[in-house]
Amino acid sequence: MRDKAAFRRGVARLKAMGHEVEVDVDALASHTRFAGDDATRLAAIHRAAASGADVALISRGGYGITRLLGDIRYKAVAKAVAGGTRFIGVSDFTAFQNALLAQTGAVTWAGPALVGDLGCEGEPDDIMLACLDDLFTGHGEGSGWRMNAEKPRADGQPAVRDVYIKNATLWGGNLAVLGSLVGTPYLPEVKGGILFIEDVNEHPYRVERLLTQLLHAGVLARQKAVILGQFTDYKLSPHDKGFKLQSVIDWLRTQIKAPVLTNLPYGHVPTKVLLPVGGQVSLSVEGRDALLYWGHVH
Repeated sequence: MRDKAAFRRGVARLKAMGHEVEVDVDALASHTRFAGDDATRLAAIHRAAASGADVALISRGGYGITRLLGDIRYKAVAKAVAGGTRFIGVSDFTAFQNALLAQTGAVTWAGPALVGDLGCEGEPDDIMLACLDDLFTGHGEGSGWRMNAEKPRADGQPAVRDVYIKNATLWGGNLAVLGSLVGTPYLPEVKGGILFIEDVNEHPYRVERLLTQLLHAGVLARQKAVILGQFTDYKLSPHDKGFKLQSVIDWLRTQIKAPVLTNLPYGHVPTKVLLPVGGQVSLSVEGRDALLYWGHVH
């Protein structure tokens, strides 16, 4: 944890919201680029599972959880989830969430991190805080958003037709991390699901390459819908000659039958909704308005 001031701000904000916050004994550990060596970080995960806490929140993303996947006691974590502990995180946490889903079917939450979201300078995003409060109080039932305006298809039909999908498994997270799980026991074999993805610092051609990996592995063909979150902090160059993220979206729609939706407020951005990874959801799309909801199936 390099930014200890942001860490302290995040803890203080949670306390100001009325929550009791327990900081793990090794939360500020450091080992090269990692938050402690592998054994230290693995023990922290298992302490969180045994804590009885209502919420286990990550401090930051980055890289490192994939190193631990073979040694996590998944049944113990799933028991904690069944007992009411909600694990929340983003970015590298995608590896933990999808491995847990693949191994046990347990549901976790894609959402904020302590440092980047709650520990930011200035005020945290209102929508993110409202979604977090909904989860804390048990009132969260869904998330709606407005998709990007897109040109009609060549046949005059809208880029995304109206859609209604009932009771499908929502899963996904960071695209690069998902790609790294292909061919392992830690990528869920979700059929008829709704896959959401986001990424940061990945040029559109790298995004396409990662999507191609999921395409060739048969993952995309098994989904009822693919939802693109926010893809941020990349730079186009003169070499691209018009190749951009929309080019990737247009290409993806020629490769799969499932609808490809855009602009989900989730990713490495201040405004992020909370999403149940592994939860049963329904999806409704009318025009540019999209809604994921899960309150009716819990």
